[in-house]
Amino acid sequence: MLLTVHIHPKSSKNAIKWIDKDTVETWVTAAPEKNKANQALLELLSQELGVAKSQLEIVRGSKTKIKQIEIKNWRN
Repeated sequence: MLLTVHIHPKSSKNAIKWIDKDTVETWVTAAPEKNKANQALLELLSQELGVAKSQLEIVRGSKTKIKQIEIKNWRN
């Protein structure tokens, strides 16, 4: 499954807002440097979805604010 994510790095909080079943808007406190915001995003998503962080992979947009995340072995 692919998930489209709009990320707001360097925010005052970590939060997720679902736009629809395949799209989320996220806020992370980590800065967008040295891959910190991406790692914080994957951690936040793993908690929200109840999957291991290793099941999530950024397949598109690793250096942009709009990303596509692949969820491996996803079961709804």
